[in-house]
Amino acid sequence: MIDDDKQAAAVAAVTEVRDGMLVGLGTGSTAAFAIRALGERVAAGLDVRAVVTSEASGILAQQVGIPVLDFADIAQVDLTIDGADEIDARCFAIKGAGGAMLREKIVAASSARMVVIADGSKRVERIGAAKLPVELLPFARAYVMRVLSDLGGAPVIRANYRTDQDNLVADCRFPTLGDPHALAAVLAAIPGVLGHGLFLDEVDAAYIASKGVVTRLERSDASA
Repeated sequence: MIDDDKQAAAVAAVTEVRDGMLVGLGTGSTAAFAIRALGERVAAGLDVRAVVTSEASGILAQQVGIPVLDFADIAQVDLTIDGADEIDARCFAIKGAGGAMLREKIVAASSARMVVIADGSKRVERIGAAKLPVELLPFARAYVMRVLSDLGGAPVIRANYRTDQDNLVADCRFPTLGDPHALAAVLAAIPGVLGHGLFLDEVDAAYIASKGVVTRLERSDASA
């Protein structure tokens, strides 16, 4: 049922894609449904190009016939479609279970519009229960772990894992996310931290499917 909802949300989001668009494609199991759904539209004649947020997504996109460009040469994207580990009514999200949050945030920042797709289990009243991933430079591992611990994040280095940039990921569980913007600023200011999974200003809308019913949440409709 969860996979059915992921697919339903993905199909709904992909209807936003129009001919000639440059589309950002996210990473993870839910984003994979969107990539496949977009591939079906491309096979039916849709003319689009894409950039991807991970090597895995790039492989899948090429397998389903989506032309993939090197994001290093791209300054602006029309629409990005990605999953989330949690999303709330404010369109605040936690991402990064798939380890691609740094590239995902860069592509999102370049996008005119970003939509998140999720099954109903990812919709929460307020983000904060999911683990918050932090990407860090291996050289700074001990220092960053100490600072994250001092902040109350109880960080744990993701075992046997490196990002596509060959960096480490520390999964954190902060006791509260009462002020996500403040925490995001603190994390971004730590030397050695390269990225984190708080997506607070990037998400414009979300397609959330529960028991086959898709609901669209727009940031303009969200409460502060």
